[in-house]
Amino acid sequence: MMRFILSVIMLGLITLPALAGQVISGKVVGVTDGDTITVLTPEKKQLKVRLAEIDTPEKRQPYGKRSKQALSSLIFGKQVEVESRGKDRYQRTIGKIFLDGTDINAEMVRRGHAWVYRKYARDPGLFDLEDEARTQELGLWRLPEVKREPPWEWRRKHK
Repeated sequence: MMRFILSVIMLGLITLPALAGQVISGKVVGVTDGDTITVLTPEKKQLKVRLAEIDTPEKRQPYGKRSKQALSSLIFGKQVEVESRGKDRYQRTIGKIFLDGTDINAEMVRRGHAWVYRKYARDPGLFDLEDEARTQELGLWRLPEVKREPPWEWRRKHK
């Protein structure tokens, strides 16, 4: 009997990380910054979600507050779908966010509020969106070039 219980427990632990590919619906109840939100599920559980494939300026970095405001204006208080891609090292769900069929991750890049996170990007179309935003000087691309530092580089310098 004990072996059976241990097997059930182990099976549960093994399947928890297999949430990649799962679609989770919920209401956005918090926006931490331009690439992290909190979603309240129908089961009343709060889920911290890191937007996949993009990276936005940190709060103390130029354009950090604006990026957060941009994401808030797009989705705060709204029902979204999160296409899960697994968990990050902080146990946040990594996901692609959809609002009425619109890919919010891509929208943040398209509007110039986010960089494509080169280390993790899978969608080649995001690079085209970033190039267009840069060419049109949208969002963070309006900043003087010396103030446009990719967040992953900024974090490395400010550890």
